[in-house]
Amino acid sequence: MKNLSVVAAGLIAPVFAFAEIRELDDAQIANVVITAHRVAIETGLLADSKSSNAAVREYAQRKIRGHESLNKEAAELVDKLQLALRDSMINQELRTDGEMGFTSLAAMQGIEFDQAYIERNVVLYQHVLDTIDNRLMPSAKSEELKALLYKMFAPLSDHLEYAQQIQDSLNK
Repeated sequence: MKNLSVVAAGLIAPVFAFAEIRELDDAQIANVVITAHRVAIETGLLADSKSSNAAVREYAQRKIRGHESLNKEAAELVDKLQLALRDSMINQELRTDGEMGFTSLAAMQGIEFDQAYIERNVVLYQHVLDTIDNRLMPSAKSEELKALLYKMFAPLSDHLEYAQQIQDSLNK
């Protein structure tokens, strides 16, 4: 009977996690957006100060500017909609992944750093774009929040494409 309880708990836990993902409210979505921008800015600042590759540094600077602008818009919308930011599983995973990635990148040097930083950005942007499209947009209730998410899609896609181009050049 004890084993059956453990198995049942293991089957139920993913259902709760999935339910939370499907039932995100606007305050949780806004928190995911702000956290994603913060993670991107922090790693961009690290790359700008640490990389000796001109393309990587230019990418980092471009990314910082873009995310600072988008983050400002998100913060203004949070104030306008009077949202009290709330945590979610997506936000927690993004924050934890960002912290671990930052620590890992900070320990690297030279080409190893450049390749890992760019690879991390390719994976991050693919994940963020997928999350916006499949989890955040369908859950957003506010039309203004949906518009912000939609507006983020093009610049984030550009960051992804630029990272992929740099990745190709670093791997040659």
